[in-house]
Amino acid sequence: MHHVNNAGRWLAGFVLGIFLALAGGRAIAETCVPVDWPIWSDFKTHFLKPDGRVVDASTPQLHSSSEGQSYAMFFALVANDPATFDKLWRWSVNNLAEGDAGAVLPAWIWGRADDGAWRVLDRNSASDADLWFVYSLLEAGRLWSRPDYIRDATRLLALVEQKEIAFLPGLGPMLLPGPVGFEQPNRIWQLNPSYLPVPVLRRLASASPAAPWAGIAANTARLITSVTPKGFIADWVGYQATSDTDGRFIIDPVKGDRGSYDAIRVYLWAGLTPNADPIATRIRNALKGMSAAIATFGFPPESVVTLTGAMAGTGPFGFSAAVVPYLRATGQTALAESQLQRARRLQVDSVSAPAVALRQPPYFDHVLSLFGVGWADGHYAFNPNGTLLAPWRHPCAM
Repeated sequence: MHHVNNAGRWLAGFVLGIFLALAGGRAIAETCVPVDWPIWSDFKTHFLKPDGRVVDASTPQLHSSSEGQSYAMFFALVANDPATFDKLWRWSVNNLAEGDAGAVLPAWIWGRADDGAWRVLDRNSASDADLWFVYSLLEAGRLWSRPDYIRDATRLLALVEQKEIAFLPGLGPMLLPGPVGFEQPNRIWQLNPSYLPVPVLRRLASASPAAPWAGIAANTARLITSVTPKGFIADWVGYQATSDTDGRFIIDPVKGDRGSYDAIRVYLWAGLTPNADPIATRIRNALKGMSAAIATFGFPPESVVTLTGAMAGTGPFGFSAAVVPYLRATGQTALAESQLQRARRLQVDSVSAPAVALRQPPYFDHVLSLFGVGWADGHYAFNPNGTLLAPWRHPCAM
């Protein structure tokens, strides 16, 4: 399954499976063993503890984050790896959510405290991780026939809707980055565009139609198209109420207009959004600065000033992995291939024996590679309604 053109292969397998089922033939069993996905194997080797904790060793706290746990659950689902998925979820509930993720939002950071104890280091939650927890549980419940996961997802989603959604004057519903700390003086809210993957929002809208997820998706497009004058998105964006009924997007007063390690995910989500989604083209058209930069320099910049388009630094290999779906979706196949090859080469280098002897491989680059290269290799895709297209769900003779 580790080939660039696998999307067509597993689509063909899907059609064949339907034909066999309709013809009354004996199709090969739908659920296969965990898929052969080398980057996922590397991730488990270098970042995952036996108890289900994802460790980022780049800090003295050897921390784990709700982001890391939720992303790893998604990858375990894509890999058809239910045992790892369950360990990840159980560790997250017990250590980040005080044993009950239907009553307590998962804390965003856990690790070794200054006194040497291992515990929650910051009780606030990160809403993007909460959304990926919910998404992964919903889809694991559907694909693996696990109603307990669907129950967990439904309870956590209700908590997210209660604590992490705000209605902003002149905009309407929007996901806040967390329940605490993102409303500033002068009626300014801090927003993180990378917390808003449209396929995930679509899935939540179908799971909870009475909640404003469809409106949040529409406002995501409005946000991205309003704050990208040079075709680049910032890590953080401000929204300021100008009256009780109106408001405007502004430069974040705390973080400024720099786009870097958060913002790179916006290009990733734009590329992963299905072409049939009504806002996909609008979002991609607003982000053209990134493809122009890659065409000029041969790699994504590490940092961009969004108001001027000034760029600095060479983005690491995860940045190249992240832009592959975006470049393919916008028809820039040669650029996509060059970034895919850069991401593959440097990811392999990062897990070589000499590199690992010096340090843990770069966590975030491996996450972005699982998303971007995993998609390019046909391991997963999203339907327009946000549900997961997983090749292993179809007959194994693909």
